[in-house]
Amino acid sequence: AALQENLDKKLFGQHLVSKVVVKAVRGFLNNTNAKKPLALSLHGWTGTGKNFVSKIVAESIYKRGLQSKYVHQFVATLHFPHAHSINLYKDQLQSWIRGNVSVCPRSLFIFDEMDKMHAGLIDSIKPFLDYYELLDGVSYRQAIFIFLSNAGAEKITEVALDFWRNGKTREDIQLTDIQNALSVSVFNNKNSGFWHSTLIDRNLIDYFIPFLPLEYKHVKMCVRVEIESRGYAVDEEIVSRIADEMTYFPREERIYSDKGCKTVDAKLDYYYD
Repeated sequence: AALQENLDKKLFGQHLVSKVVVKAVRGFLNNTNAKKPLALSLHGWTGTGKNFVSKIVAESIYKRGLQSKYVHQFVATLHFPHAHSINLYKDQLQSWIRGNVSVCPRSLFIFDEMDKMHAGLIDSIKPFLDYYELLDGVSYRQAIFIFLSNAGAEKITEVALDFWRNGKTREDIQLTDIQNALSVSVFNNKNSGFWHSTLIDRNLIDYFIPFLPLEYKHVKMCVRVEIESRGYAVDEEIVSRIADEMTYFPREERIYSDKGCKTVDAKLDYYYD
């Protein structure tokens, strides 16, 4: 219930995300006989809410949210920076996951910047995501894996723009309109950590979840919530001014914010010190 409530209240313009994440997480947590871990891959431009959603998922399962010792975050450029150390990273990653799931079967692993991860590295965790009852005496079936990536964002925008140009609303977009094209796009993207990955090849990712690019009205929603969270009364003039300062694409139509809501916080500092 808290997961649904938080997504409804704090996530804007992402009807597909709210629907799929709640259904997937709730169904998985209620399944006493899961055949494999839950694997969600979140895709979209910067500032559309991917990190935010993984934070809300963590908070809905663990009392301390992202601070819980059972939640583990990996950032590609921080934890796996060097291409020549890929074999070392593979061993470290396997050892880390094995050790943590042994301590807590309901562990959550979040992999950020999948689009910057060296190709082939993520395949080292394939055994943990597969349909094995036990691996060396450890069951991984209660674990949750969330992958965050900008890869596939162009494909998502393409679908959203097609709907817009055909006079349909973004709420008309269904998961079936994007999911297959998205997984193929990510699989074939050489700049993606999922490039030709066995995780995709073997259908071990349960959902590819598209984050649609945010429109002007969504940016204004983000600004209002951020102002309220700082304890100020909402000033619509400031809301509009900040939304107007954002840059939008495509160049002709100017529908979507190219940074989503990413810089809202910093821009507010200018108006409220």
